[in-house]
Amino acid sequence: MGSLVFWVLLLGSLLPPRPLLSSSNGLSENFYANTCPNVETFIWNALVEKLKEPFRPTLPATLRLFFHDCFVEGCDGSVLISSKAYDAERDAEINLSLIPDGFEVVNLAKKAVEAACPGVVSCADILAILARDVVYYAKGPWWPVEKGRRDGRNSKAANAAAQLPSGNSNLTDLIEMFQSKGLSKFDLVTLSGGHTLGLSHCTEFANRLRRPDPTMNETLRVDIIDRCPYPKINPLVMMEFDETAFQFDNLYYKRLRQLRGLLTSDQELFSGGDEYIRAMVSRFAEDQELFFKSFGNAMKRLGAVGVKTGTEGEIRKDCISFN
Repeated sequence: MGSLVFWVLLLGSLLPPRPLLSSSNGLSENFYANTCPNVETFIWNALVEKLKEPFRPTLPATLRLFFHDCFVEGCDGSVLISSKAYDAERDAEINLSLIPDGFEVVNLAKKAVEAACPGVVSCADILAILARDVVYYAKGPWWPVEKGRRDGRNSKAANAAAQLPSGNSNLTDLIEMFQSKGLSKFDLVTLSGGHTLGLSHCTEFANRLRRPDPTMNETLRVDIIDRCPYPKINPLVMMEFDETAFQFDNLYYKRLRQLRGLLTSDQELFSGGDEYIRAMVSRFAEDQELFFKSFGNAMKRLGAVGVKTGTEGEIRKDCISFN
């Protein structure tokens, strides 16, 4: 096959997959139309109220919380459980860096919803709606959230340790982890764009300084050494993923093409050797509108992973404990 034909076919295949329809997974956009019609307004108001506090990273913290929930036990609010009796998901080492603001805004939204519609709306649905709302608040895309999830009755740290990708994951591991959740390479690259919001602890990427890393831009290496004093790394110090850490845009992908991805798992998308994934990074770096549209659709697919509906699970009275 000629090289021109190859690239035409490859780039043509980068069109976003069609979004999930509302019927096959038990979820629907109007699930609470009769039981709690103003649920999304209550949740949005709780987010706005939370953001009146002095600067705290609520936006990226909430988005990350949704990812960590859906990858373990499915999107069922299991990451929200807090227990003194055993190690729940949030106690797993990989989840210890989850910032409290994400949990706090879910709890605020749950209280507001319970006051108006007691026993109706799941914590899992509240987190899914908030994940959309924080992206929109950060000047990113808006998409209709399918609802009807029920809260899970299982939350174990061991499950989180086994199922969540780490910042040191290579491209093969990332592809396999996403495929195990029914998510494609397209979803991997698109959802990784969530890293355009927020910061990462220096301990998550300091290992890239221990040996020469040909996938790291020298300017980034010097910046890391300056801001994350090496080799003694302060676990509380953080760096932003890109220069607009609290605005949702496509700068994340532009940095990957410049070899300035912060985490190994970020830079692997461009430097890991998969031509399809590398081409997707370039498309999103050049076309923010395409990234925005793709991200909303990918979030709908992520939000359908392992959902519990109907009589499965429960509707928690509060999000941090089982009924």
